[in-house]
Amino acid sequence: MEIMGKLGQLGVIPVVKIEQAGQAPALAEALCRSGLPCAEITFRTDAAEEAIRLITAAQPEMIVGAGTVLSVAQAQKAVDAGSRFIVSPGFDPKVVDWCLKHAVAIIPGVATSTEALMALDKGLHVLKFFPAEELGGISMLKAISVALIGIKFVPTGGITPANMADYLRLPSVFAVGGSWIATSKMIAAGDFEEISRLAVEAIAIVHLEKQAGGKA
Repeated sequence: MEIMGKLGQLGVIPVVKIEQAGQAPALAEALCRSGLPCAEITFRTDAAEEAIRLITAAQPEMIVGAGTVLSVAQAQKAVDAGSRFIVSPGFDPKVVDWCLKHAVAIIPGVATSTEALMALDKGLHVLKFFPAEELGGISMLKAISVALIGIKFVPTGGITPANMADYLRLPSVFAVGGSWIATSKMIAAGDFEEISRLAVEAIAIVHLEKQAGGKA
């Protein structure tokens, strides 16, 4: 899908927990200005749905998605608000089927090869590997990717500027999810310059890996 292709090109997806929806437009502007026009707004706060709606209105070109989606009802709310992709922490066939039926990009979370095969059976080839570091990180991805041919992962959880490049070098990594780029604390404090700086830094790491031949 076009959305997935764009996310793969960007190489990093800011994972955002936002408490006040009114701050969403400023967040979106900071990310877009930095050259990282995407974000996964997690449904871990009551502000998520409205934040997605405000981002969509303020920055129509931005690829905004909904994360921590736990039900079909949440997926419906997110898409109605303007979400262009759905991310879930685990593999829920009901959520996956709803997204496929409505042609909505879906990145379900997996922690085992069994779950990855369930996703593959649904025709999905890009999956969230979560929580990445706790599950064994790079060594685990290397091990399971040998058998899971054709599947790409978005490792999320414990990814930082210090280990981001190591993940991106793996042939099986599609992009990384980054919660450090725009933390709740930064957003609440209105520190959008810092968010912009971290976004630029993340983009630079992606570009360096691509220039260096990236995948190893």
